[in-house]
Amino acid sequence: MTHVFTSFPRIERTILDAFINLGAATVYEAAGQIGSVDPEIKPLDRKIVLIGNAFTVQCSPKDNLMLHKALQIAQEGDILVVSTQGYPLAGYFGGLMATSAKARKIGGLVIEGCIRDSQEILEMGFPVFCLGTCIRGTSKRNLGLINHPILLGGVPVSPGDLVVGDADGLVIIPQAKVEEVLNASLQRTSKEREKSIALKSGVTSVELNKLEPVFQALGMVEK
Repeated sequence: MTHVFTSFPRIERTILDAFINLGAATVYEAAGQIGSVDPEIKPLDRKIVLIGNAFTVQCSPKDNLMLHKALQIAQEGDILVVSTQGYPLAGYFGGLMATSAKARKIGGLVIEGCIRDSQEILEMGFPVFCLGTCIRGTSKRNLGLINHPILLGGVPVSPGDLVVGDADGLVIIPQAKVEEVLNASLQRTSKEREKSIALKSGVTSVELNKLEPVFQALGMVEK
């Protein structure tokens, strides 16, 4: 069995950059409401924006050995997307690992588990999405998997999938759908801009969304 795949097809940087101002909610809606990661996985800093290729890691419970391997071989801009196999209550990632990740220009960390040294990581500005903080230590004794398909927050993730995260949450888009979703996201953004102009003019959201027939069909009584 191959535990570690060191290479996989990645989304081009120009395409990734086109997602920067779109927002996770917009991308999720434009994709047909797929890929929404469990909202319990939250940004350590709500000001961060996370966009990049998924570099998947499966750790053994309470063991971060494979995260160290990931830090060694991930490429610039990659987002480490980490499964802890259902055991979140340990500090899988801390300040020294964040220092290494930042030096190697890794794009961020998404982990279905906890981290520690959170204040230090906040101060260095390394983007992290996690379930919380935990001071409990981890071992470095057990193999896991790198760049295999994993499940994260109820969403299947393959290496090279698109990761988009911001204060509203995280969305994972399969690599094969990325260009389609980008075009749909841009169209949605354009339509929302037009709606915003209408709302600023005084038009109500009921009028804008043509909701009167819906109220009538539901038998709403208004006095």
